[in-house]
Amino acid sequence: MMCSCPLIVAVTLDFHRCTSVLPSAFFSPVKFLTSEARSPPKRPLNGYMRYVQQQKPLMARQNPEIKAVDLIKTIAQQWRSLSPEQKQPFQEASLRAREQFKVDLERYQAQLTPAQLQQQAQEKRQRRAKRKAIRKKRELTNLGKPKRPRSPFNIFMSEHFEEAKGITSQAKMKSLLEDWRNLFSHQKQVYTQLAEDDKIRYKNEMKSWEDHMVEIGREDLIRERTLSTKKKPAARAKKATKKVTKKAKTVKKATGTSKPSKKTTKSRSAKTVSPPSTKKT
Repeated sequence: MMCSCPLIVAVTLDFHRCTSVLPSAFFSPVKFLTSEARSPPKRPLNGYMRYVQQQKPLMARQNPEIKAVDLIKTIAQQWRSLSPEQKQPFQEASLRAREQFKVDLERYQAQLTPAQLQQQAQEKRQRRAKRKAIRKKRELTNLGKPKRPRSPFNIFMSEHFEEAKGITSQAKMKSLLEDWRNLFSHQKQVYTQLAEDDKIRYKNEMKSWEDHMVEIGREDLIRERTLSTKKKPAARAKKATKKVTKKAKTVKKATGTSKPSKKTTKSRSAKTVSPPSTKKT
């Protein structure tokens, strides 16, 4: 046992020297193949993102004090100032990568089971719905939609969050929830009244905002119950118009101002014309 120790050490050193030269994927072929087979291919970058990927490390080395946001703005401005010939290499590389992505995607989907394909389609629908919800929320924020009213506990939490016990946000919220449960009813009444005032604020602001949405032609953003209340007066007016029209027809029919039919006219003319006299002379 003692004699084999130097040999083990020598083999270990030789192994480490080899791993420093050969790529890491060489020593884990099973892991590499399984991860390659199970993971879907990544979508290729477009021409602009390829330019950003190339320029970002260069500009970061040249300007270490610049912020990341300002760095991206500078690169975007440079991209806009490039000529079509200067942009062409990045766009052509993006097209080639896109074609390769289609081939890799077909190859990846061909090895999936029907259950995996169904799960993949469901995840795709969920991602699409999430993106749609994010876009809608951003649009509503840009259009100035009022914030929803806060609950009594939310108002209490916002007032006492800084001095709450705990280091993390979750610990602070747990501590505040315990403090809220220990409050007396008259202490909670203050926050309940503030919440009621916030509801009135929200109701008034939403009415003004929805009226503005109708003016600019965005009825699709109005709440369903508001649309139903707006449709009721129009429906009532339409119903009232129908009643007036029906009543006028009934009155007209009762007074006999309607046009006589052809049969009635013929019978009346037949009655009024007297037959010729047949007296003998």
